[in-house]
Amino acid sequence: MRRTIPLFITTAAGVVLVVAYFVPWMSALGETVSTWFNILAAIAFILGGGNLMKMNLRKISDRVPGWGYSVVTLVAFVVTLAVGLAKVGVNPLPEYPSYAWSGEFNEQGSAFWWIYEYTWKPLTATMFAMLAFYVASAAFRAFRAKNIEATLLLGTAFLILLGRTYAGVWLTSWLPEDSPLRIELLSEFVMETFTTTGTRAIMIGVALGVVATSLRILLGVDRSHLGSGRN
Repeated sequence: MRRTIPLFITTAAGVVLVVAYFVPWMSALGETVSTWFNILAAIAFILGGGNLMKMNLRKISDRVPGWGYSVVTLVAFVVTLAVGLAKVGVNPLPEYPSYAWSGEFNEQGSAFWWIYEYTWKPLTATMFAMLAFYVASAAFRAFRAKNIEATLLLGTAFLILLGRTYAGVWLTSWLPEDSPLRIELLSEFVMETFTTTGTRAIMIGVALGVVATSLRILLGVDRSHLGSGRN
C-alpha cells in the first residue's frame, strides 16, 4: 500500500490535468490539482532545505575534505533564509502602513534584494565567465576538420563568430548594405534559418520524450519516483 496509493494519486492527478486541458468544465478541478501540486512543491522545498543542512552538517562533523565549503553553504543558506522570512529592511505597503511585514520581501533596498544583487548575480556572472573558457576549449577540440561534417561545423562556427565581431563587419564593409554576402547578414541568415530549424527539431524530440515519460508514469510502468523499494 505504501507504493500503490502514491501510484494511484500520481495517475489520477496526471489524468485530471490532461483531461482538464481539453475539457472546459473540468478546468476548475484541474486548478485544484495544480494548487495541491504547489502545496506539495512547497513542502518539498522545506524537505530539500532540511536535507541540505543535514548533508553539510555531516560533512562538517566528519571533517571530510572540502568541509569548509559546507560551512560557507550553510551560512549563506541560513542568512538568506532569515532575511527573506523576516523581511529585513522591507517597508510596509502604502495601503497597509500599520503592518510592517506587508511589503515585498525582495523590494529594492531590502536585505534580500542586496544579497541577490550584490552576491548572487556576481557569483552567477563569474560562473558563466569561467564556463566560457571550458566551452572554448571543447569547441577547439570538436571543431577539428577531420571529415566533411566537422569541416561544415567549423566553417559555420567561424562564420557566426566572425559575424558577431567588428572585424567581420569591416571585412565586407565594401559591399552594399543590403547585400546578402555581408558577413553580419550572412551570419544572421544562418542563425535565423538553420539554427532555428535545428532548435525546433530538438524541441519536438524533447516534447515527444516528455510525452513518452509521462505516459510511462501515468500507466505505472515507470515507478522510479516512488523510491528504490520493490515494485
